[in-house]
Parts: sequence; structure tokens; C-alpha cells
Amino acid sequence: MYSLFRWMVRLTSFVIVLVVLGAVGIWYFASRSLPDYNATYKVSGITAPVEIVRSTEDVPHIFGKTDPDVFFGLGLAHAQDRLWQMVMLRRTVQGRLSEVFGPSTVKTDELMRRLGLYDAAVASVDAQDAQTRAALEAYAAGVNQWIAQVNKGAMGRGAPEFFLFDNSISYWTPADSLAILKLLAVEQNNQFTREVLRARVSLLDPSWVRDLLPDMPGTQSSALPDYHTLFPDVPRAVQQEDAPEPLSPFPAAGLEAGSNAWAAAPDRSAAGGSLLANDPQMGLTAPTLWYLARLQLAGGGVIGGTIPGIPLIITGRNEHMAWGVTGAYVDDMDLHVEQVNPADRETYRTPDGWKKFTTKRTILKIKDSQPITLTLRATDNGPVLPGTHFDLGTVTPKGSVMSVDWTALDPHDTSMSAAMKLMRASDVESAIKAGEDYITPAQNLVVADQKEVGRVLIGAIPKRDPQNQTEGRMPSAGWLPENRWSGRLPYADNPREINPADGVVMNTNNKVTDAQFPANVTFDWGDSQRIQRLTKLLSDREVHSRESFMSAQLDTVSPAARNLLPLVGADLWYTGTPAPDGTPERLRQRALELLAAWDGEMSEHLPEPLIYAAWMRELQSRLIRDELGPLADKFTALDPLFIERVFRNSQGAAHWCNIIQSGTQETCAQIAKTSLDAALLDLKEKYGPNIESWRWGDAHEAHQDHPVLKNMPLIGWFANIRQSSSGGDFTLMRGKTIGTGPEPYTNVQAAGYRGVYDLADPDSSVFITATGQSGHPFSRHYDDLSELWRRGEYIPMSLDPALARAAAAGITKLVPAS
Repeated sequence: MYSLFRWMVRLTSFVIVLVVLGAVGIWYFASRSLPDYNATYKVSGITAPVEIVRSTEDVPHIFGKTDPDVFFGLGLAHAQDRLWQMVMLRRTVQGRLSEVFGPSTVKTDELMRRLGLYDAAVASVDAQDAQTRAALEAYAAGVNQWIAQVNKGAMGRGAPEFFLFDNSISYWTPADSLAILKLLAVEQNNQFTREVLRARVSLLDPSWVRDLLPDMPGTQSSALPDYHTLFPDVPRAVQQEDAPEPLSPFPAAGLEAGSNAWAAAPDRSAAGGSLLANDPQMGLTAPTLWYLARLQLAGGGVIGGTIPGIPLIITGRNEHMAWGVTGAYVDDMDLHVEQVNPADRETYRTPDGWKKFTTKRTILKIKDSQPITLTLRATDNGPVLPGTHFDLGTVTPKGSVMSVDWTALDPHDTSMSAAMKLMRASDVESAIKAGEDYITPAQNLVVADQKEVGRVLIGAIPKRDPQNQTEGRMPSAGWLPENRWSGRLPYADNPREINPADGVVMNTNNKVTDAQFPANVTFDWGDSQRIQRLTKLLSDREVHSRESFMSAQLDTVSPAARNLLPLVGADLWYTGTPAPDGTPERLRQRALELLAAWDGEMSEHLPEPLIYAAWMRELQSRLIRDELGPLADKFTALDPLFIERVFRNSQGAAHWCNIIQSGTQETCAQIAKTSLDAALLDLKEKYGPNIESWRWGDAHEAHQDHPVLKNMPLIGWFANIRQSSSGGDFTLMRGKTIGTGPEPYTNVQAAGYRGVYDLADPDSSVFITATGQSGHPFSRHYDDLSELWRRGEYIPMSLDPALARAAAAGITKLVPAS
């Protein structure tokens, strides 16, 4: 027995030693890719010394003799901190993920190859003005110089992920930066899913479309045609459900990017200078997509949020003005049904007869598998997509294919040049003028200078024929001339608002024009709720301050909750004598008591937001499940406009309350009651019987997960950043819930960047990102900003060089090699 014990001790000790040695080895090799921020490098590609001064929070302040030298420094800084992220973004838009991840990402790669976004980026390089091309080339040289330094100095392959996956890194090119800018248009696109959903619902019952995919209040639109009438060969009930595509950049239905931006003129500011706030809301990841930086250009300093891979301050301020952006939700994409010639499958129907498809072959390389040769086809309208993407097969007639026309595919896209001009603009007028050459992704640009404020929609809006069959809301016949685009609408006609009488401009992805089709911009605006809250907060005060703007940015009151609860619970609030403790009736009574006294604040510390969210989720599912069947899974995001239509019985919408399979006629009050009971039962099983101890934050955890490492044992624990969070789907401090799976209230989309700019005292401006500057899980800057972000705190945003140097955590010096 003693001998056995000794061997067990030896074996245990041996295992412990192996684990320790393994951990030390992992740390050693992985930590070699941590950059030395106090190093000096001799580099090629600059005309004079460049300094990268890192603040305490690792924000680089980049100083150089010329603008190209400064962009070189930005490229090197981005690569130092986010090389893996940059390579992944590039591989995504190129359709080359499968070279690293194998068969699991083939479908994503196939889609990106067929769309040809990267090809459009390559073609757009020559469309940029000389100043922008110089910036792109210098930035690429800076990235490549860091890659060379990594190879030369054996710096851990540049990022720890390269030890686990393919470590080959192609040198950066100007087209790569243009392609990543186009990739942002993908994250903001909801037109693929909306067009297909409208068509699928129309196939079941055309009258359901106005309820399930309602227009914004005040919209005047013509009735949609019956999709089956347009295309009789499409089956009315095809239940093809495409599986989620790993690492796909396209958002799921209901998870399109959001954002808020607003500005107040000097006479609405307590300090007498304009104010501006902006918080773009995109999918949460670790690291965040955003990266803070300051550039000292010839025209002055510029500081704000960048995206690694792109040489731009996308939102921020310079010495004269500030700007922010929100997704405009422009309908800049149309699906077209292309009729294939049955006698010659290589031709398709056009207004002038049959025409050959444009074809191109491309080889898709796959790790641990044989390569695949894809034949890419395109029509006059755009690239052809197979029915296996976006459920297109459910709405494509027999003998036809689907093509897509999209402004993001423009081969002469000058958005980068326009954004460069914006970054250097000195006032509202010049900023708005810079937007004229901007194509995609379409944005609402909110700007403020020392005297004025303004908002304008920048981005190409397709010019559609007034006789377009579906007005861009569903796929249309590609061979009919009235369904084809004829250029774009003039920039001068884009919705705008300059120096309004009340001194405030704002946007929350909400509707910005009452114009009718074809000048309506879109039928699918991104918000109908947050704008209500923001309008109230800005009108409640005669004058505002930096602090009031910060408070609004962090506001967690849900206008949807305030609107829906009195409506849905109208017949439930009075419950009479309390039911016995421990019964479902008593649980319902207590839940209603809490909700009746609740002000709609989606605080992580309260039970009411959880009860409300669970009730509305269960209610919407019960309203639509019996009619839609499996298609109901496409409507997991709560739509307050739909719930309001049903409970107000707008145009007879209360029929959704009746369960068609039952023998009785159910009322909306009954469905509201049974939905609440079911929701409470589910919450009781998950969080226990004590309703007062439930916390929204326990269910609404922000998942800032590493896109690749998140599910790896142990490694995922290091790489993922998870925190209890406040907010919800319709709060200004947005915390968008995933809506599906065992944890449907998980926060997966929020403001990755927040900035508040005070032009009365510009150096008192503040900003923050959701994680940290570094993409290296072993860096202290990987998550050092995340807790500040969760608590609603900010860091200084100063252009004072002395202040940057005084608080420097490191100064990287670049000197010309010769």
C-alpha cells in the first residue's frame, strides 16, 4: 500500500510539473508577440522620424513630419495590437477563411467569392484621389513593416492565435483597407433577410406582411403585390431553413447594427459650445472592433475611433469640429429573379432578349480537404447567388436564379476618399460637402463645429423606377426594365437638417424622411423606439452639458416597455384577492405588482426587466407560431410595432390572438395571461421561486467573445470577456439580446465605442471602447477598458501633445532606415 501511495505521489507530481511546464511554455511563446512600446525601429517607408506615444490606456498619439508618415505609424500601431483581427477581417472579405478553418467556413467563403466585394475593392483603388492613395500606401507600408519586424525578431508570429492556426500572413495592400470598409456595409445590411422574409410571408398570406413586417408609423406606401402572383412557380410552403454560417459577417435577422448620434448647438449648451455624442452599436467581440487613436496631421490633430485595417478616424473630432455616424438603413440592395433560358442554360432573360451570363472561375482552398472550383456568374443586375444562401431557394421560381444589385459592389467606390476629406474638414459646411463622394456603407452623418450643427445622409441611394413592381421590398423580375436601377439619386436630395430651430439634430437609425417611393430611402428603418426616449431627454432640458450627453448615452429606460406593458396588460392589472402563496396565480399577481410600479429602466440589478422581456418574448412567439410554423423562428427579435398593432387591433390585427388549431376563439387578454404564466414558469425553473431575487443582469450577460477561441477549453476562459449588463433591445444604452437558444437574453450587440465631444472645451471630450486596445489576451490592455465601459465611465480625449507625453506608458520611435 505504501509503495502504491509513493507511486501515486510521483505520478501526481509529474502531472503537476508537466502542467506547469506547459503553462510556462505557452506563456513564453505567446508573450513574445507582446510589443515593446518603448522600442526604436529602423524602418523603410518614412521620410523623417515618427513617434507613437502610448497613453496610460494604450491609446497611440502619432506624430510625424508628413501625413503619409503619420498613416505609416497608424498602420504599424494597428498591426502591433490587432494583427490577427486585421488578417481575419481581410480573409473574411476575400473568402479565404477555409484555408485556416477547413470545411466549416466553406459556405461563408463561397458567398463572399460570389459577391465579389474584394474584387470591387481592388478595382476601386484607382478611383481614390491622390491624397487618399498616398495615405493607403503609407498605411499598408506601416503594417508590412511590423510584419517584417515580427519575422526578423521572432516576435511570437505577431499574435498568439498564429500558433494555433495557419501563420502565413500576406503583405497588406491598399485594396485590403478598402475591402474592410466595404465589409462594414455587410454588418449593416438587413435587406437580404427582409426581402426574403416579405416574400415568404406573402406566399403564406399576403395580408400578414403589413402586420409582421410593418411600415414605420406615418409611412405612406402602396400595397405589396402577392408574391405568388408575380411568380406562380414558387411553392407556397417550402420549409428550407439554412443553417447559421460560422464566421459569417452577415447579421442574423434582428441583429443588424444600430447606433445613436446627436448634437446640440451652442445656444443649447451650458458652456456655450456645440456638443456631440456618438455610440455605434455592433456585434460584441473580444477584442472590440474599435481602436482609439490620435493622428497629428498637417492640418491639425484628429482623435477618435478607428477600425484596424482602415486608415481613418471614423468617428471623433479634430481641432475645429466633431462628427459621428449612425447606420442609415438605406435600401441600397435589390434581389432580382433572373429567368434562365431552358434551351441554353448559359443565358438569361433581359429586356432585349437572351444574354450570356458573365462567368469566372475561382478556386477555394480548404484546409485538410480538396480545393473546390466555383463558377461565378453575374448578370447585368449583379452577381448570381445560389438558393442555399439567405433562404433564397424558398422564393426562387423554377428555372430561375437570384441576382443581387448592391451599392457595395461599386467598382468605383470613393467612400475612402470622402471619409479622408471629412476627417480634415473644418466646419459643418465642408463636412457635408465631403459626403458627396461617399458611397457605402450609407450613414447618417451628424456634425458640429463651433457655431453650427447638422445631419445629412451620406451614401448612394439607388434611383428606382416609380413603376417598380415591389419597390425594392421583395425580389422582382430582373428582365423588366422598370425593376432595374437607373443610377443613383442626387446627393443634394439626400435627407438633411442644418441648424434646426430647436438647435438639436439627432438620429437613432430612425426614419429621417416622409418622402414617398422612390425617394423614400427605405421601408426598413432601424429604430422606432430609441428616438422617442432621446427626443424626450433632449427636450426636457433647455441647455445641455457634457455630463447630460453622457447620461443620455447611458440611459437604460425602455420606451418599448413603457408603451407595451399598459397595452398588453390592460385587463390583467387588477387581480382581486391575493392567491395562495406558491401558486401560479400568486406568482403572476406578484409579477404584475412589480411591473405596475416599474418605470421601464432595464437595470441589471432588477427583476422587472427580466419578467418583461420573458413575457414579451413568449407572447410574440404564441401570437405567430400557429400561423407561421417553422418560419416563426425568423421572428425571434421582439417587434413592438407588431405587438401594438395586434393589441390595438389595427386593421383587424387582433386575429393573431386566436389560436387557429383550437376549437374556441381566444382573446388577446387570454393570450397575454397564458404567455405571462408560461414565461414566469420558465424563469422560476432557471432562477428559483423567489421572484424578488431575479436579476436582469444574470440573464443579460454581455458576451464579448473571441470569434475563434471562444469555445476552446481553458483558452476560451482567457479570451472571452463576459459581464453583467444593463440596457436592452430598445434602450439608448443598447444591449441587444440574441433572442434564440438556451440563453435568449444574452447581450450580443452594444456600443463598442462611445464618444462625447464638447467644443467649448475640446480637450475635456471623452471616449471609451468596450474591451481594450490590445488584441492579445495576455496583454493588460486586452480588457482594461471593459469594466470602465460596463460602469459607464470614459477616458480623456485630449489633443494636447504635452499631456500625451506626460502620461505616456511608452514611446515607440521609428527612424528612417537610410
